[in-house]
Amino acid sequence: MTTAFTFYVLIWPALTLGVLFVICRAVLQDRRQARKEKRELV
Repeated sequence: MTTAFTFYVLIWPALTLGVLFVICRAVLQDRRQARKEKRELV
């Protein structure tokens, strides 16, 4: 039971980091495209 709880607690930071990476990558990609088209990001 302790091993399962440890895995459950440790997996959330990894998942959060993965989601944050995907969001940051998408924003940077949109920013580059906006600069290329000479328009604002927002």
